[in-house]
Amino acid sequence: MARRTLRDAEDIIAFVWGCSLYGTGGGGFHEKGITVLTEQRKAGRELGWVDVDELDDEAWTVCPLGMGSLSPIGEGYEAEMAQFQLGEKKYLNYLTPAVKELMRYTGKQITAIVPSELGGSNTPAPVATAAELGMVAVDGDYMGRAMPEIGQGTVSLAGKPICPIASVDSWGNVAIIDRVVNNAMAERIGKMLAVAAFGATGLATSLLPAKDVKEILLRGTLTQSLEVGRKTRQAYKAGRDPVKAIIEATGGWLLFVGKVSQRRAGIIGGYSVGQHVLSGEGDFAGHEFKIWFKNENHVAWLDGRRLVTTPDLICVVDSDTGRPLLNSSIAIGDRIAVIGIRSRPEFRTPAALKLMNPRHFGFDMDYVPIEEALGGM
Repeated sequence: MARRTLRDAEDIIAFVWGCSLYGTGGGGFHEKGITVLTEQRKAGRELGWVDVDELDDEAWTVCPLGMGSLSPIGEGYEAEMAQFQLGEKKYLNYLTPAVKELMRYTGKQITAIVPSELGGSNTPAPVATAAELGMVAVDGDYMGRAMPEIGQGTVSLAGKPICPIASVDSWGNVAIIDRVVNNAMAERIGKMLAVAAFGATGLATSLLPAKDVKEILLRGTLTQSLEVGRKTRQAYKAGRDPVKAIIEATGGWLLFVGKVSQRRAGIIGGYSVGQHVLSGEGDFAGHEFKIWFKNENHVAWLDGRRLVTTPDLICVVDSDTGRPLLNSSIAIGDRIAVIGIRSRPEFRTPAALKLMNPRHFGFDMDYVPIEEALGGM
């Protein structure tokens, strides 16, 4: 099979940076993404992906993903974990045993891995899982970004099954979700298993033949992430503006530059939910920018006026280096740049917008495409 490979350590970092950018503040810690890929490279395994058309139509594919919250475990949890005798973790990458458990349960021989979304660890971990299992990763995903709910991707939009689901946590606890009444309940059950595991589990879901994947995959997103990451890092290393490089590479818009002046976040229903407030600098001095997130960024306001919402992407990066930032790691005083990127057309359909518009997240507002919202600025 024709294969795109991560050639060296720099490629790994660039790939993770690109995936993390499209993670829009969520999508997993990119330090973990770098770690799991580096571990596979040290083990002598090739890291990369193939075009989905290289797969046999009848080949079985699976989507391994992390389920949980990005916020750190609060004080007091360590004692409770000790009560359950949860000491040293059994798995660094719990996606690998999740895939094995799903094969054991279904009797299907899986040969290809499809990432569920783009994110700093939620894309690298499936690629690492493919390498560890001797499978191939597919160049594409089901969301083109990161989203908080497993029912928001093209698998659900196309009416494809996501069950059965195998769930494995870091300590080796295993659960099978055989069937659900709807995908929202699959998300809820999976989230509760993650809460029971004190933060996160690995799921293997969306067991599909390649012929179905070819119909619904958002193609080429892994290669796109690698190229965006490369251009960002090349610009920074050469002394050029990395934020401008990101905007040029993605066709995006600079929404704001400033310092974080306020931050609030908490766990609601197993999700990390909160808001960042930025005070403008440079061309944005005297202005205020707010971002609301549920794991990922979903609504942004400029001076109290709604500006950009999901499904369009609201990406936050370090204004000096272009390094994408997670909502859980942003601190008061950080200097950041906010970049807006147009969503994929698949998520602007009426069916998709039922799951992705701001009303889905509890806001009394309709979706306005970013190009229209910014047209009046």
